[in-house]
Amino acid sequence: MQRTLLKDLWESRGKVVLIQGWVQEIRNLSKIKFLILRDRSGDMQTLALKGQTEEASFTAMNEITKESVVEIVGTVKENKESHWGIEILIKKIRLISLAATPLPVDNSDKSSTYIDKRIDHRFLDTRNRRVQAIFKVRGKISKIIMNFLDKNGFTNINTPKITTIGVESGADLFEVDYFGKAVYLSQSPQLYKQMFVSGGFERVYEIAPVFRAEKSHTTRHLTEFTGIDLEMGFIEDYTEVMDLIEEMIVDLLTNLKKECPDELKTLEISHTIPKKIPRLTMEEAKVMLKAKGKKYGLGEDLDPEGEKLIGEIVKEKFGSEFVFLTLFPSEVRPFYHMKPEGKKNLTKSFDLLFNGVEICTGAQREHRFDILKKQAQEKGIDLDKMEVYAEIFKYGIPPHGGVGFGLDRITQRLLNLENIREAVLLPRDPIRNSP
Repeated sequence: MQRTLLKDLWESRGKVVLIQGWVQEIRNLSKIKFLILRDRSGDMQTLALKGQTEEASFTAMNEITKESVVEIVGTVKENKESHWGIEILIKKIRLISLAATPLPVDNSDKSSTYIDKRIDHRFLDTRNRRVQAIFKVRGKISKIIMNFLDKNGFTNINTPKITTIGVESGADLFEVDYFGKAVYLSQSPQLYKQMFVSGGFERVYEIAPVFRAEKSHTTRHLTEFTGIDLEMGFIEDYTEVMDLIEEMIVDLLTNLKKECPDELKTLEISHTIPKKIPRLTMEEAKVMLKAKGKKYGLGEDLDPEGEKLIGEIVKEKFGSEFVFLTLFPSEVRPFYHMKPEGKKNLTKSFDLLFNGVEICTGAQREHRFDILKKQAQEKGIDLDKMEVYAEIFKYGIPPHGGVGFGLDRITQRLLNLENIREAVLLPRDPIRNSP
């Protein structure tokens, strides 16, 4: 017989089917035994009746443990009292793989097992339908964003994760011994994105691992995360990049509702699709925050408390879960961010906040080499020692800009997860490097 997935059983009412999966629950009574089976598509109640189930199978059910893998042959019957509306009357059951007891973690919906222990045994944790829903949604986020960028003329590229150059902060680099030479794990594909905008693709993106050697013990930082980075050429202003990101967010939320309604329902998630995302300059945001008792200097960035507060203000004032903060001080931005004409203390850059947490950073890049070199010197960086980076500006490069997202953080914020580790199958932080 061919296997039937549990989600497809409704169409097989009255028929004999073969199903396979993990034992989620089992309850043994004298003349009736209940077994909840789970596969990748869902779960289903099955039952064995003394006299109707093969005797050897009925007896064998006494030895089956939770999370064992079994194969069941049975008849699909309607049961209006069951929340599935149907159930399987077991004819025969075969044990494929017996699970040891006790389980190292509780993977039920009522589990109180701490996240670190769950990650230690992640393959058991992900058998939970809510945990699976998180990663099914995460997969759809990647798919929807890739489809959106493809429709908007972007080429998917893959860039090296072993590199000799960093364009963010050298202090954040992981050093690796590369056949006796010191190289680094990539902290950003920034150089390579700009290289291939200059290389004629004009619009490029990458979804790939990014590494940051930051000892950040927070619920929103990781040392290895999945970045969604894109760069677009021939722009007139950084607001064009924001326009694209706004369109992408609307497309993402719209298609998530279509592509994974069951998972969003399981996770009890609903978001309002924005018609227009508000845009505030950092100066305007600081004025709003000052009125709430939170003060910042001219060259300061917002801390997490300030981001959370401005998110609350925007939600109350504009009814939006999202807000763009623009024109960041040059003190808190990289040397390659373009500055507005006549405003050397600002940059043509932005952050996108989602319910008070930054999920995206973007900017127009400085493409004029003489100005770029001067801005690098102001930050204590000698471009002459960054020959590979400097070269891409010497042979014709268009005005361009781009952004960097964290897929993990987008997933965390979309699904209202308390800890970013919930959104990563096997997270890496300053103290975790396994499994």
